[in-house]
Amino acid sequence: MIGDKRFVSHSNPLVSIVTPSYNQAPYLETAIQSVLDQDYPRIELLVIDGGSTDGSVAIIKRHQERIAYWVSESDAGQAEAINKGLRRATGEILAWINSDDVYLPGAITKAVAALSDHPEIGMVYADGIMVDHQLKILDRHTYPQVDITDLLCFEVILQPTVFMRSEVLEEVGYLDPTYDLILDHELWVRIASRYPVLHVPAYWALERTHPQAKTIAQAGKFVAEAERLIARAAANATLGEFVRLKENRVYAGLNVFAARRLIDAGQYSLAFRRLMTAARLHPRTVIHYWYKVIQAGGSALGFARLFEWYRNSRRKIQYQGETFNTIDEG
Repeated sequence: MIGDKRFVSHSNPLVSIVTPSYNQAPYLETAIQSVLDQDYPRIELLVIDGGSTDGSVAIIKRHQERIAYWVSESDAGQAEAINKGLRRATGEILAWINSDDVYLPGAITKAVAALSDHPEIGMVYADGIMVDHQLKILDRHTYPQVDITDLLCFEVILQPTVFMRSEVLEEVGYLDPTYDLILDHELWVRIASRYPVLHVPAYWALERTHPQAKTIAQAGKFVAEAERLIARAAANATLGEFVRLKENRVYAGLNVFAARRLIDAGQYSLAFRRLMTAARLHPRTVIHYWYKVIQAGGSALGFARLFEWYRNSRRKIQYQGETFNTIDEG
């Protein structure tokens, strides 16, 4: 039964935050400072560096008196680095924030409050703001309340806003190192298959986008991992039942997710075909993303630059160069 356990939270539980990093010196200090500047009284920060050679170690050493643990050594990738930190963490509540992302003020206090107020949930998440490499706002992203079916349909949530209970992570297992790009989403699926998850309608984090970010640099590779996740879920004794109950919607969601990543990769014709497949399976899923149908179809006909111009113009008008320092937390 999902969510039949109620967790007991202590007053001001210790919160452990893991920051994985590799050659991210231009962004690392901002990420670290966003953790250390939080108003919550009990935070354990662990920085797991993959053997950077760009000055990252010097940045870490500047803050080492306030860092509970740090290491700089080669590893097998992001999943191993995060798992290394999570296994060493001692907090009742766990999270990780990548070295190019940023917590907004008060985020940890609000996450602890939500987990304390809802002892039945396994994890909590919130809304976030996409920024560029200079922390200029590109978009504000709000998210719905999701459940296991939504996650299997690839309704994604913003990773740096997620906070988990350590007991839950121990129960479901750590990040699966066979995933490189959707490793966070795969973990959320496992958690939501056993416990309710909660959305808090507030901005908790900035997600930075830049040419080296995985969501940009490897957009096309997301598709294979997403297909593997659903194939494994369908064959799983627990998750398979959720897939069968909403099979058409799940596979429509998979195709929409694939299309969105293929658009990012500039593969517009293939993205359009994926969206048409999704429409045949579950029309309502595609209606929600009608603008992606227009973007994929129009870009396949040679209008990709027009869509890019429209997006950039909208951002310029809406946010007028607003940066992190002037954000209204809301």
